[in-house]
Amino acid sequence: MVIIIADTTSTIPTDEAKRLGIPYIPQIIVIGDETYRDDYEIDSKTFLQRLKTSPVLPKTAAPPPALYYPIYQEYAKPGNTLIVLAPSADVSGTYRSAEVAAKDFPGADIRIIDTRTIGAGLGTLVRLAHQWAQAGVDADTIIRRVKEWATRERVYFVVDTLEYLHKGGRIGGAQMLVGSLLQIKPILQFKNGRTEPVESQRTKRRAVERLKELVYSDCPHSDQSFLSIMHGDAFEEAQRLAEEFKTALGLSHVPICDLPPAILVHAGPGVLGVSYFTAP
Repeated sequence: MVIIIADTTSTIPTDEAKRLGIPYIPQIIVIGDETYRDDYEIDSKTFLQRLKTSPVLPKTAAPPPALYYPIYQEYAKPGNTLIVLAPSADVSGTYRSAEVAAKDFPGADIRIIDTRTIGAGLGTLVRLAHQWAQAGVDADTIIRRVKEWATRERVYFVVDTLEYLHKGGRIGGAQMLVGSLLQIKPILQFKNGRTEPVESQRTKRRAVERLKELVYSDCPHSDQSFLSIMHGDAFEEAQRLAEEFKTALGLSHVPICDLPPAILVHAGPGVLGVSYFTAP
């Protein structure tokens, strides 16, 4: 049997992961001297309230290896293969924690995959891998498919403010100053395992319009694009965007995902993102 293991950076709601039978790991949120698991101790809405009012910038920590131990103990039986689909190792220590924990199970077939992505696209890969495992697809084939699908993912974000990117060390002080003076709204992409700038617009409306153009340029007019909208405290905007994509691309459903605290700490409130997969 193949068991897919995931974590909260995949944006899969905790209750959905439980219903599907996907072993699920939290990220750790640090606010001053307080720490929280983001699967049931703090949610995105509560975190954003704390983010806006906290005198210190909240931080995230990768799940410690100890959180993987009970899952490995339960599922690492003879004949089982465990596949951990981890967020990009360039932005999260989750991959490393899963790897460290696996060293205490030398006889088990545990495979940790750096998916090179994060967010809703990672969630899509987890759901697909779980479906394939349930259908009896072997571990090697699942891993090969996940890696191939990952190369076709596109992720674009529009952030409402440069403040949190600056505080988190993602942009320098000069960029922050100029961006704030000009009220620049950057369009970012998640590419090659990390966040990269695409371009900037003078207003969020223009940035969102440009984001739509980027999506329309290569997103298939098919549900196989698995297009998803991600947001942080921008549900109405996300809803409008989802409806536009649904109509323009002929999609039967466009899910809207709440970004988890581990991503919101850098993107901040008001962030709006799109994930989809191009044609093979």
